[in-house]
Amino acid sequence: MKIKICGITNINDALLCEKLGADALGFIFYPKSKRFIEPSAAKEIIRKLSPFTMKIGVFVNELADTINEIGSDIKLNAIQLHGDESPDTVRKIVLPVIKSFRVGTNFNYSIINQYNNVSYLFDSYSPIEFGGTGKKFDWEEIPLELRNKIILSGGIKSANLEYIYQNIKPAAIDLSSSVESIPGRKDEKKLKEFFNLVDHFRKEID
Repeated sequence: MKIKICGITNINDALLCEKLGADALGFIFYPKSKRFIEPSAAKEIIRKLSPFTMKIGVFVNELADTINEIGSDIKLNAIQLHGDESPDTVRKIVLPVIKSFRVGTNFNYSIINQYNNVSYLFDSYSPIEFGGTGKKFDWEEIPLELRNKIILSGGIKSANLEYIYQNIKPAAIDLSSSVESIPGRKDEKKLKEFFNLVDHFRKEID
């Protein structure tokens, strides 16, 4: 199970996450987000990271041309679309795409069939925020045939990591708020606790 830490805003947090074992780091280019970072600032962080760390740009209802331009300029590895992007917009993105779906009551999982050649991320629905709420949805509602193919997000923390490993078993997890001191600033103690648990459960599985 891969680990993505999202909402990176500074080099110290980025290097710490990388050192502890994060497989991917997320940079949010949505100006209304509490974890927004300017592409130029993200570029300076990215150039100091290992080539083996995935650098993922998070966009919300942005123009495909703008996404492609930023992705190329700052050397992103993939694009995460966290808004209401249409399949047509997705097809215009040059880099690999992670399409996020905000899961609320009576969410129709068949909507993912409209999107081809993308990775799927399931996050909690909020009427006022596009992710980063720190709240979980009902993971048991995720169809069994999808679970090991998806990226799981929303309310992931040390306390429910064992449950995720034993019951959901997604391809990857994506978290942010549970390892922060304030929005946009990671907490070293929380990060170390989380990655120590990751290492523990990985060894148990192996």
